Amino acid sequence: MKTCQQFDTVRTQYEREIGSMLAHSKRYEGSPAAKSSAKQAASAKQRTARALSGHDGRCPACG
Repeated sequence: MKTCQQFDTVRTQYEREIGSMLAHSKRYEGSPAAKSSAKQAASAKQRTARALSGHDGRCPACG
């Protein structure tokens, strides 16, 4: 599937955000902050899917 630059940019930003939250969660495993980061990462994954599917439906280059 060919995507536009904006799609790639949005996906990269979300992946970076999710990666940092998961890394924090692993680094401080067992702490309340780590649990919060893991939950935020799961939420960010859902937001990523929502944002990219919405973009795909609206963008003439991607859709």
